[in-house]
Amino acid sequence: MRVTIFIAFCLFCFNCGTTKNTGSESNKLNGTWIPLKQEFGGTSLPATAFATEKLIISDSTYTFSAESVDKGVLKYDHDKMDIYSKEGVNAGKHFTAIYKFVPDSSTKGEQLAICYNLSGNGYPETFDTKGKPTLFLSVYRKE
Repeated sequence: MRVTIFIAFCLFCFNCGTTKNTGSESNKLNGTWIPLKQEFGGTSLPATAFATEKLIISDSTYTFSAESVDKGVLKYDHDKMDIYSKEGVNAGKHFTAIYKFVPDSSTKGEQLAICYNLSGNGYPETFDTKGKPTLFLSVYRKE
């Protein structure tokens, strides 16, 4: 009886530990992503605006490099993403986003499209940013 209680207690403690995004989606998101196109509020940004940017995702953490470096935590569920900035100019901010993988005909791989709601007050409903000044769309290719 004591052994059974001990095993149940161990399993309980194990399941109460910190969780990581370890599903197949997180593995697919892991890597270094380079922006191919970006738009803000329906306006396309010139390639020079994001030429030096890079997004690195590793399970539940991210590093975004641009003029400065932003680091934080990602939580994702199906096609939704919560972004919690911990270091950098956005430290303390929470952004919401939706994401999807789209076929990349030039490499026979996939691109990653992320539509961010910079106000963080709900997830974007679509990947269309036109007329929506708080939405930012970025399409990435894996490095």
